[in-house]
Amino acid sequence: MSVLSLTSAPMRVLALSGALALAACGGGGGDDGGGQGTLKVSMTDAPACGFNNVFVTVNKVRVHSSASAETSAGGWVDIDVVPARKIDLLSLTNGVMTVLGQAALPAGNYQQVRLVLDANRGGGAGALANSVVPIGGTEQTLDTPSAVQSGIKINRPFTVEKGTLTDLVLDFDACKSVVTRGNGTFGLKPVVTAIPTTVSGEVTGAVSGAPGARVYAERNGVVVKATVADANGNFKLSPIEQSSTAGPVDVVVVPGAANGKATGIVRGVPVIVGTPTPISNGPITLPASAYRRVSGTVAPASAEATVRALQLVQGGTFEIASTAAASDTGAYSLFATEPALPAAAPVSGNYQGGAAVTLQPDAAAAGKYTVQATSSTSAQPVSQPADVGAGDALVNLSF
Repeated sequence: MSVLSLTSAPMRVLALSGALALAACGGGGGDDGGGQGTLKVSMTDAPACGFNNVFVTVNKVRVHSSASAETSAGGWVDIDVVPARKIDLLSLTNGVMTVLGQAALPAGNYQQVRLVLDANRGGGAGALANSVVPIGGTEQTLDTPSAVQSGIKINRPFTVEKGTLTDLVLDFDACKSVVTRGNGTFGLKPVVTAIPTTVSGEVTGAVSGAPGARVYAERNGVVVKATVADANGNFKLSPIEQSSTAGPVDVVVVPGAANGKATGIVRGVPVIVGTPTPISNGPITLPASAYRRVSGTVAPASAEATVRALQLVQGGTFEIASTAAASDTGAYSLFATEPALPAAAPVSGNYQGGAAVTLQPDAAAAGKYTVQATSSTSAQPVSQPADVGAGDALVNLSF
């Protein structure tokens, strides 16, 4: 699933629910003379790092047949959320979605979705439309200027068929979307994707003794879906897009410092439309590990970079943690409230058709990471090595 950076650190997912078919990536209007269909809109989220709550208040979803249409253009179809709904994105994990609304619209090909939020109007923290609650802290304003003015823009072709209900899932990655600024305030730099439910599947599993573990479905080191394990270590990665070219996913489990266990990776897990795929016939067990923190700055701060910690394990590259650099200072930390990176050797194994997976350690990878920064203002990412085998690491990057 492709990720589009918009104005995200921790947040979760949006879903548009119904029977949706992808359109070809060419042109096409909203009304092809084929009558009307119905678009149903839902919402879901990925894990958020460092927050107890991430609230957004949704008042409208808009769709258009042109990927380049501006908000002032004609041809928009609006799905109003009445009354506007304040949603805690961190409650939308493990396949949980919330329906925002639905509307009839001309059958045809559509290319663009915009999610419009309410503005903060003051009146005390409890009255904030969009806000965050840092771990151990109190509710703070979340600044969302473009999301309020023009809406969060997601480009994704989809087709609304005549006489059908179309389902489209918008995935909000909170961990890459909430920016902590140097002055202690918070801003929204949304990272959102859209997934049709008619071409999606789910992957399930469990990890022993690791409630709250971060779990990623990745393709070629890029996270396509993320969640957190529940109190019993169970997790569901849903929805994950399936196609003839997308292929299987690698499931990466990072238990977190509170659980003190190493990273576990199950490679080559198939994604089947409409059918859950268990990664194993029982919970996977991971060895013990200390956790370390990587922090530093990304210059210039105006790059508004996304920072990822990547690890080379048995010849494959995997994302282990990510965050957003502060937009005013360029500072970042993986993570500020709890160290994000295991120091012990990761363990990995190949999917065995749902049978038990044998996980083998990669001693050469223990504590070794690549810290990579990407920005919409630069065509190429920048990266530096980081070794947390003996302690925390300071890594500065510059475009």
